[in-house]
Amino acid sequence: MRINLTQATPYLVVRKMELDMTAATLTSKGQITIPAHIRRELKVDAGDRVEFVLVAPGRYEFVAATRDVTELKGMFGAPKKTVTIKTMNAAIARRGASAR
Repeated sequence: MRINLTQATPYLVVRKMELDMTAATLTSKGQITIPAHIRRELKVDAGDRVEFVLVAPGRYEFVAATRDVTELKGMFGAPKKTVTIKTMNAAIARRGASAR
């Protein structure tokens, strides 16, 4: 279904905007079937992950989770120096003791 939103008042002019809306039915198990044209556009297949992003109260955006964890490698650069587990545990213990 296509909705054409055009509104004009003396105080406000909203430019013409078309929304492409598609409906789906929620099953008793909480599942929906994503229409084929949307799956193609998002490039998602069976088994792929998707995310529901809260964009406003009561409104979510459905997006394909396209980033794989391996893509994050090197994002923060190489560490300046290596730290042993023993050193990390000691730092955690000191921080925990100072928080009490």
